[in-house]
This record gives sequence, C-alpha cells and structure tokens, in this order.
Amino acid sequence: MRILMIIMSMLVFSSCSHAQIHSDNFALESLGDGIYVHHGVHLDIDDGYHGDICNASFIVGSKGVAVIDTGGSLKVGQQLREAIRKVTPLPVLYVINTHVHPDHIYGNAAFLADKPQFVGHDKLATTMELRHEAYAKLNARLLGDDAKGSELVKPSMTVKSTLELDLGDRKLMLTAHPVAHTNTDVSVMESKAGTLFAGDLLFIERTPVLEGDIKGLIAEIEKLKSSPAKQVVPGHGPVTKNWVEALNNAQRYLNVLLTDIRASIKKGESMESAMNTAAASEKDKWVLFDIANRRNVNTIYPALEWE
Repeated sequence: MRILMIIMSMLVFSSCSHAQIHSDNFALESLGDGIYVHHGVHLDIDDGYHGDICNASFIVGSKGVAVIDTGGSLKVGQQLREAIRKVTPLPVLYVINTHVHPDHIYGNAAFLADKPQFVGHDKLATTMELRHEAYAKLNARLLGDDAKGSELVKPSMTVKSTLELDLGDRKLMLTAHPVAHTNTDVSVMESKAGTLFAGDLLFIERTPVLEGDIKGLIAEIEKLKSSPAKQVVPGHGPVTKNWVEALNNAQRYLNVLLTDIRASIKKGESMESAMNTAAASEKDKWVLFDIANRRNVNTIYPALEWE
C-alpha cells in the first residue's frame, strides 16, 4: 500500500481524473485543482442516520481553505477537519453552509478553534435560532452520544445577494437564492476549476426533497442551467460534468410532482391519497423514493390547496 502522503501529493497536482482517498474510514474524492468532496451515504434521516448523509467539501487555495458544509455532527466535522489537515497545513479561512438543514451544519463546531469566518444566507442565523430546540432534540434521538458537542454555530458573515471570497489563486462567488429547497439556500461558484457547489438545490441519485417552495425550486434550478460551471457538486450524490442533465432530471421530477398534486387537489383527493400516487412515474428513477416523495407531498399539498 502506498504511503498516504505520497498519494495526497500526487492528487494535489492531478487535475485530469477523480481519485478516492481513504483516511480513517473517512473517504475523500479529489477532483483535482485542490478540490475535495466527502460523500455522505444515501440513508434516510429516520433509517440508520448517523450524521453523515450529505456532501461535505473543501477547496484549497494559496491563502487557505474554504469548507462547504460540515456534516451532521461534531464527530463528522472532526473527521472532515482531520482529513483537511492531512491534505494541507493552510488555515481554514471560511466555513460555508449551503442551507439550514441539520445534516449540513452540525459539524461547524469542529472548526471553532480555527477561527474562520462562518458564512451563510442572510436568513440562516435567524432560522437556526428558530429551529435550535427542535434540532437538538432530533440529534439527541437519532445520534445519541454523537450528538454531544454538536452545537449550532451561526454565520459571522452573511450573503444577502452575492458575496465574493478570496482564497488567493481562486475566488468563490456565493449566491443567496430566493425560497427554494429552504429559505436559506446558498450556492458557491469556484473560479479556478469551474466548480459549482449547488447544495440541496440539486440532488443526484437521491430523491430531491424540499421544505420551501416547489415552484421556487424549479425556477432556481432553471437559473442554474446558465452557470459557467464545468462540473457540479450536488448536496447529495456524485459529482458530475453532465450537470445540465442532472438539473433536468431533478426539474422533471419536481414538475411531475407539482402537476400530479395539482390534479389530485382538483379531483378532491385527500393528501393521503396523493402521497400514494403523486409522481409515481418517477419511482424507479430515484433512491429513497417512497419515504422522500411522501414527505414532499406532505409539504407541498397544503400550500397548493391555496393557489
């Protein structure tokens, strides 16, 4: 087996292919150009959740590191921080949260000692505070001992519209989106390698979910199609260079779901009935479809009744 640091050095200078790095069972995918992604597993939050289901990424620039999402617990955040330290000794300058959901934010506490700027949507701090008690109870129930120390760390720097961050040899352009997946969505466009970090505005393989506004999410996905990106990191699922196709797939599911729920409401069918039928044609195209799709109907149906 090759020495880990030799592998790391080779990967830092390789931009022609993706590679897997395994460190203490915390795997990283190197995208080249100093960009790394840890892929969470496709588990539902109520079925074997252990705080590690979303993509957590970091970008190494000449001045330091930007982290994009930190996982669902202090433990996952610590694993991410240790993985970063095995790649580079440069300081962590920014920790960016793409939105408020607990699987993306509770690793923040692992980076407090680095004293970075914590960055998020202008509405993120308020939304975190409103959900603090509910999220703490959820973590305690689902994570047990791993929930300890997983405190909420609110942003010290916010994005109202757009915000540019400088890592030295590369810049990050952050965009705050209108209500879509949530009311706190931020995407990140990295300049050097042309990488878009879409957060949960994009799901690949895993069934898209939302708590915000389905029409808003469809509209924001459409806007993302004009991105100059060469590759896209979704909030859940594999990195892709066929990112327009991935956006089309997510948009197709959401449009089918919207159309089917509207039809159910027009027919006078109950929400429970719609849970069993809406977007049924998409069932075989997505992971965790049954549980995620039912939740989506539960979220969307009441709002659409008032159209």
